Amino acid sequence: MKKYLAECLGTFVLVFFACGTAAALGCNGADPNAAYFLTALAFGLVIVAMAYSIGHISGCHINPAVSIGMLVSGRMSLKDFIGYVVAQFVGAILGAAALRGVLGSESGLGTNGLYNGSIGASLIIEVILTFVFVFAILGVTSKEKDSSVAGLVIGLTLTLVHILGIHFTGTSVNPARSFGPALFVGGEALANVWVFLVAPLVGGILAALVWKALESAND
Repeated sequence: MKKYLAECLGTFVLVFFACGTAAALGCNGADPNAAYFLTALAFGLVIVAMAYSIGHISGCHINPAVSIGMLVSGRMSLKDFIGYVVAQFVGAILGAAALRGVLGSESGLGTNGLYNGSIGASLIIEVILTFVFVFAILGVTSKEKDSSVAGLVIGLTLTLVHILGIHFTGTSVNPARSFGPALFVGGEALANVWVFLVAPLVGGILAALVWKALESAND
């Protein structure tokens, strides 16, 4: 239960601080301005902070795409996977609710959007972004000797995928992070949220499958 509570808290912090930064600064993917880069940095810094806060308790997934990658790669049980995902979605919903209370739903709450209205393009972009993110996580957490720098590497990788991805979809790579804000904003954000549920999960599964294939080839 401590692991699930840690995942809930971590996802709450991610949504409140990172999505909150995007909403408060009015981040617009079409404009590569300070708000754009500060939003990307906020997502990365939250991961760094949470990794060194709750990483020893739950591993600090705070993302169903990461959890499904761990499941497919054989690093967690199905029971824990279900518990983690439920906790992550609860944390994201609570974080979005708190954010709405502060900024109001008209701020957008850092919701994601389709790239040029294209479902196909958005799916492809999010699968690729998530693949890179989860693949990096699987790599840096595969060796005990890298544990001291894992949080920093993962945070910087999330910053990297946001620097590219914000322009296209606002960057999800995390179904829970997308669902929480969309739930309170409604409209197109909620209607299209399925894209940001499906694509990151597919990206996480592909990352785990490729990682396992490379690892087995290296043995």
